[in-house]
Amino acid sequence: MSSVRVLVGTRKGAFVLTSDGKRQRWDVAGPHFGGWEMYHLKGSPADPNRLYASQSSGWFGQMIQRSNDGGKTWEPVGNKFAYEGEIGTHQWYDGTPHPWEFKRVWHLEPSLTDPDTVYAGVEDAALFRSIDGGTSWQELTGLRGHGSGSRWQPGAGGMCLHTILLDPGNPARIFVAISAAGAFRTDDGGQTWRAINQGLHSEHIPDPTAEVGHCVHRIAMHPSRPSVLFMQKHWDVMRSDNAGDSWREVSGNLPTDFGFVIDVHAHEPETIYVVPIKSDSEHYPLEGKLRVYRSRTGGEEWEALTNGLPQSDCYVNVLRDAMAVDSLDSCGVYFGTTGGQVYASADAGDTWAPIVRNLPAVVSVEVQTLP
Repeated sequence: MSSVRVLVGTRKGAFVLTSDGKRQRWDVAGPHFGGWEMYHLKGSPADPNRLYASQSSGWFGQMIQRSNDGGKTWEPVGNKFAYEGEIGTHQWYDGTPHPWEFKRVWHLEPSLTDPDTVYAGVEDAALFRSIDGGTSWQELTGLRGHGSGSRWQPGAGGMCLHTILLDPGNPARIFVAISAAGAFRTDDGGQTWRAINQGLHSEHIPDPTAEVGHCVHRIAMHPSRPSVLFMQKHWDVMRSDNAGDSWREVSGNLPTDFGFVIDVHAHEPETIYVVPIKSDSEHYPLEGKLRVYRSRTGGEEWEALTNGLPQSDCYVNVLRDAMAVDSLDSCGVYFGTTGGQVYASADAGDTWAPIVRNLPAVVSVEVQTLP
C-alpha cells in the first residue's frame, strides 16, 4: 500500500508528517531547525528520498538544506545566491527606485527528472537554478532582463517569486508568478521570458490592465493539461486555456474572491480548490468560518466544503504555498493555517480532520505519495 509524506514549513521550524494509504493516523517528526523560518520544503519527483528546504533567519541569512533520506537527516548545501549582470533598480511602494536586494528563498521546485536539479524563487524577485543538488546556484538572468523589471514592485509580503511550474511535457517551458508583477513564461529553458497577464484587471494600479504590476498570489496546473492554468489573484480567480496567453475570470459564486492558495485535484483536471479570505485587509475567513471551496467545473460553479472544519470564531489565514494534494486513488487534499493546524481530507474535500495542531504558523505544505 502506498504511503504519504507531508512536508510542513513553519515560522519556527519544519515538520514531516507520515501516514499509510488510509491517512487516518499520522506520525509527526520535528521540529527540524527549530526556531528558524522554514519558508518551503519540497521533495524531488525523481527521488522520493531527496528533499530540499529553504531555511532563513534575519540574523544568519539564507541556507538551503538537503535530505537524502526522506527528512530523517539534513545537511546544509548552499547559500550562494548572487544577482548577475546589470542589477539596476525596481520600484518601491511610493514609486521611488530601490536596488535589488536578496532577502530569502520563497519557493523550491525540484526538476521532474533529475534529483540534483532544483529551481529557487527568491525575494527580491528572481529565478535561480542549481544542477548540483543545491550546492551552487546561478541566476536565470533572462527573467529580470525581460525589460519590465524596473516596474515590478512589492506586494504586502515583499517582491517575491513564489510560484514555479514545470511543464511535464516540455522541459523548456517554465511558468513563474511574482508579487506584485504578474505571471511570466519561458519556452526556451529560461533564456527569454514573456509576461502572460492579458485579461487580468487590477484596481489601484495606474493602468488596471497593464502588462505587469498585477499581484498574483498563486498559479496551479494539472500535469496532464499543462496549458490549462488556474490563478488566485489578489482579487479574482482566473483561468487560462492557452498557457497564459489570455485569462478569464472564474470566480463564479464564491462569497469572496480574495485568497492566497489554489490547487487542482490529482485525477480530475477540472476540479480546483481555493480558500477564500474576507479581504485584502482582513486576512481571515468570512464570518469566522473556515471553508474550502471546490469547483468541479473548472471554476464556473463553487461549493463550500465545511465538514470537519471550524465554523465559528476561526480567524486564521492560509498562505499561498500552504495547500497540496496527494495522488492516491481517493485524492487527498491538505492545507495549513497561520494558527498552526494542518487539515487533511482523504476524500477530495468531502470531510476534513486536523492531522496536527498547535504548530507555529504554517507557511508551506507539500505532499509526496510514496510507493
